Amino acid sequence: MWNSNLLREETRRHFFGRAAASTGSLGLGSMALQSLMDQEAGAAAKNELVNNPLAPKPTHFAPKAKNVIFLFMAGGPSQLEMFEHKPKLAELNGKPIPDSFIEGKRFAFMDSSHRINLLGSRRSFKQHGQSGAWVSDLLPWTAEIVDEISIVKTLQADLFNHAPAKLFMNTGSGQFGRPSIGSWVTYGIGSECDDLPGFVVLQSGPRGPRGGAVLWGSGMLPSTYQGVPLRNQGDPILNLSTPQSVSPDQQRQLVDVVNQLNQERLRQTGDGEIATRINAYEMAYRMQTSAPELMDISDEDQETLDLYGIKDPNESTYARNCLLSRRLIERGVRFVQLYDTNWDHHGGPTETLEKHLPSKCKDIDQPSAALVKDLKRRGLLDDTIVIWGGEFGRTPMGEVRQNTGRNHHIDAFTMWLAGGGFKPGQVYGETDDFGFEPVENSVHVHDLHATLLHQLGLDHERLTVRFQGRDFRLTDVHGKVVTDLLA
Repeated sequence: MWNSNLLREETRRHFFGRAAASTGSLGLGSMALQSLMDQEAGAAAKNELVNNPLAPKPTHFAPKAKNVIFLFMAGGPSQLEMFEHKPKLAELNGKPIPDSFIEGKRFAFMDSSHRINLLGSRRSFKQHGQSGAWVSDLLPWTAEIVDEISIVKTLQADLFNHAPAKLFMNTGSGQFGRPSIGSWVTYGIGSECDDLPGFVVLQSGPRGPRGGAVLWGSGMLPSTYQGVPLRNQGDPILNLSTPQSVSPDQQRQLVDVVNQLNQERLRQTGDGEIATRINAYEMAYRMQTSAPELMDISDEDQETLDLYGIKDPNESTYARNCLLSRRLIERGVRFVQLYDTNWDHHGGPTETLEKHLPSKCKDIDQPSAALVKDLKRRGLLDDTIVIWGGEFGRTPMGEVRQNTGRNHHIDAFTMWLAGGGFKPGQVYGETDDFGFEPVENSVHVHDLHATLLHQLGLDHERLTVRFQGRDFRLTDVHGKVVTDLLA
């Protein structure tokens, strides 16, 4: 029997020692080494994945949180109408922005070579809570929880068009094929729920988010870690119900036989996707009971429904999804992501700051605040990170359209976080008088990801997967933990 460790080291020394000094081209030695590594990876897959791949796993260090709820406002909510009180911007409304701000900058629907005028907000702002956080009249319910949340005003991203920017916020890359943050989390620490997926996606709004399923995809990770969208109407997952012609005993027998065949194939190949298939059959079987029970909120009392602003328990709304996210966390689901669409307020006929932004804020304000309150009163907030925000923000300059609107802006936008060891009642970072870019404490998306993983007990530099000869991670080669945000 070959000692694979010895052989791998001999191969590395014999072939790679000389290759490093020459052209660096891959030859027979590198192929031999890769073959050995593939064999060992297959053996590891057999050992790790023969059982439930979503079982809880040890963390790198003691975690402060164990669950995440990501409230994603798809389209780019305007921080300047909600959280950024800028009197100077209002004073200079209609004036050209100084060239020094926009020189060399790129925007989705603006040409920085032309004069672009500033646009002051027409909203009324007040300070709230002991933190004195500025919040506009669009978010009266969020204003009530400012001492429970940490408002970050200096988020920065790299990409300014919707689909790539959503990918970047969710996967740390604008390229297709990378795992989403929910997939990384469930891959890193598993799930505490055995009858629901570890990563669940809920959607509201007139359509799905631009980018689609890749936003919650698992990339090069086994597909068992991808997000599972649950529908609000009919079966939570299509084709989940058993046909009437099939008895429970017949179904159980079928699932057992198929799983036995898959287990044998897994032992032969170590293919992680076979373990995913086994887990999917078992999960679907268990979800036939657990998913309908989860989605039926008739057992919630009227006070809770009123807290979230739910008028019809059967209506598919963002408010209902917020309540469902709490129910999912209670059942041990690790990562829940809510997508609410139509936050792209450029000033077109259906995307104005005057009419359509207030309507969107009314949809999400009360439920988002209620979720934080509800988690806290049930003792769940300490263990759960709640994130609110979109893929980017909006420009301090107005966009020339039929009505008032703003363009996409990646240099400074606002998100808030609650629970999970984040410092409550703080406003972090400051932007210039126009809200164009940070003047202190900027936070890049990679930093946000590193900090979230840290609170879950994961070192973002150690949470990696090897794929096609390279180690990949959520933060790529960037990111730092923003300790100032932590309690």
